[in-house]
Amino acid sequence: MASGLPTSAAAMDRPHFIGIGGAGMSGIAKILAQRGARVTGSDARESATAEALRALGATVHIGHDAAHLSPEATSVVVSSAIREDNPELRRAAELGIPVVHRSDALASLMEDRRPIAVAGTHGKTTTTSMLAVALSSLGLDPSYAIGGDLDAPGSNALHGAGDIFVAEADESDRSFHRYRPEVAIILNVELDHHANYASMDEIYDSFEIFTSKIVPGGTLVIAADHPGAVELTRRIRDTTSLKVVTYGESPSADIRIHKVTPRGLTSEVTVLLDGKLLTFTVSVPGRHYAHNAVAALAAGVALGIPSRNLAGAIKSYTGVKRRLQLKGEESGVQVIDSYAHHPTEMAADLEAMRAAADDARLLVLFQPHLFSRTQELGQEMGEALRLADASVVLDIYPAREDPIPGITSALIVDAARAAGADVQAAHDKTAAVGAIAGMAKPGDLVLTMGAGDVTDLGPRILDHLAQR
Repeated sequence: MASGLPTSAAAMDRPHFIGIGGAGMSGIAKILAQRGARVTGSDARESATAEALRALGATVHIGHDAAHLSPEATSVVVSSAIREDNPELRRAAELGIPVVHRSDALASLMEDRRPIAVAGTHGKTTTTSMLAVALSSLGLDPSYAIGGDLDAPGSNALHGAGDIFVAEADESDRSFHRYRPEVAIILNVELDHHANYASMDEIYDSFEIFTSKIVPGGTLVIAADHPGAVELTRRIRDTTSLKVVTYGESPSADIRIHKVTPRGLTSEVTVLLDGKLLTFTVSVPGRHYAHNAVAALAAGVALGIPSRNLAGAIKSYTGVKRRLQLKGEESGVQVIDSYAHHPTEMAADLEAMRAAADDARLLVLFQPHLFSRTQELGQEMGEALRLADASVVLDIYPAREDPIPGITSALIVDAARAAGADVQAAHDKTAAVGAIAGMAKPGDLVLTMGAGDVTDLGPRILDHLAQR
């Protein structure tokens, strides 16, 4: 679909984005608009993201139509989600306009900067955001491209005047092979994205290629506790000249997490770094997010930033939309939104909320994301739900996929019940909202969980609670 050729500055002068409202696509479009490019694009529906792009001078069309693509466009930017029969993509072929994958466009933005690329099966958005906020609070004015909107400074992307560029590195379609970072973070290595990877060996091979792209003299920051990351470190350590820095709770970690102390919806983290203990606050709950913060700290140190300065700045990070985001409180019930859709993410967020809840009940409205993921990991998703006091499971959110015969959310419900969870299915969103709100009592926490449109149900739950 898209050329793998280096993306010239001229090609990015008048880019047209198909699916410009997507998290990854919109960030690149924002940075280009901030740099003075004449950006156009299309998306399936209106959104706050589309409005934000228009405020930067971009032209955003709603719907996909060949007429939206101007013959004057210098390139057409696409993600792996864009299908070959898209009318604008077909029009680009007729006009001979170069088609560029979004990862190539992002790689071109990182040229002449000091890139930090954040990779891993999960935790990328949080870790990238922590770095972006911390570096910004230190006055370093980084550029960044993140797969979610920050609570602060309020955007998923920025063209900064500083020399550091922080970006998520997406392994799902192997597009992270296009980047040449000075520092790379690998948070974890697990089997996911089953449409593109058939085995863990393929996953390891892909991450090995990613590490080979780190510039000579660069640094790999990698988890010391996660089994997949440990195996990857074993595979590459004797074949690379990179500086490898491990972090985690393992006694062998180069940066060792000494203690994580929950403080309500925050955590106090103590690490052993260069033989000295360093304690700092992470303004989001849970051990999982504490590990993300230490990875961010390690990456900043690799760029030469003093660890104490970074530790204080990390406290400035207050969250990303959809990453344990408080949507509101009504009748004594807090409603929180979680993007978790992989079993490991689900368990991490549920454990964090369980610690924050103390004696309160934790109720979950979960929406599975993708048929392929449910087919491979539905059992583990169901088992994760045993960490909640009660759950309601919606139908699968298909996103870009067509249905797979026999694969439904019943796989998750059955697995959850077998694990001893209190769970029920809901095939109608209105019924699901009523069911979860009907369970909630003052003091309870309600978690809407999943990568699809379950996020829209948080306000509806709050409305339902207000009307009781």
